[in-house]
Amino acid sequence: MIALLVVACEVAFWVLLATGLALRYVARKPKLGAAVLLCEPLLEVVLLVVTAIDLKSGAEPDWKHGLAAVYIGFTVGLGHHTVKKVDAWVAHRWFDGPPPVKPPKYGRARAVHEWRAAARWILAAVVALGLLQAAIWYVGPGGDISSLQSWQQKAAAVIVISLIIAGSYTLFPKQPPEGADAAEREHDRLRSRP
Repeated sequence: MIALLVVACEVAFWVLLATGLALRYVARKPKLGAAVLLCEPLLEVVLLVVTAIDLKSGAEPDWKHGLAAVYIGFTVGLGHHTVKKVDAWVAHRWFDGPPPVKPPKYGRARAVHEWRAAARWILAAVVALGLLQAAIWYVGPGGDISSLQSWQQKAAAVIVISLIIAGSYTLFPKQPPEGADAAEREHDRLRSRP
C-alpha cells in the first residue's frame, strides 16, 4: 500500500502543479493557482501519516517505508525549485513570459550555481535521513531495520556525491573558450555576484 501511495503522491504532485498553473495562466486567477500549489505539501503529510500508521499497526519496515521517507525528503528539498522551473517554462512557452534564466556556464558563477543545486540535494537527503532515523527509533530495537538503514546509506551517498560535484566546479572551474562571446562572459560575471 505504501508504494502505491508514493506513486499516487507523485502523480498528485504533477496534477496539482498543472492545475495551479492552469488557474494562474489560463483562468487568470493567480491567487487561486497559488492556493492550489500551496496544497502540495499536504501530500507529504498524508504520506508521512499513513507510513507511521502502517508501522504502528505492526508492519515490518521494508523498502517501501524507506522509499516514502526518501520521497518526502526529496520533495522538501527539490519540490519548490521544480515548481519555480516549471512555472517559468510554462509562462515562457505558452504565455509570452520571459525566457527562463539559463544557468551560467563558466567560472565562479557556475560554481555558485552548482553549490545551490548541491544545497537542495543535501537538504533532501538530510530530511530523508532524519525521517529514516525517526522510523528506526519508532520501530525500536525489536524490529528489522536493515532496509531503513540501507536507505540511509543511499541518502548519505547523495550528500557525498553532491559535495563532490559542487567541489569539483570550485576547484576546477570551467573556463570560457578563447572566442567566447563578451555578453556571455558578462552574464556569467553578474550571476556570480551574491
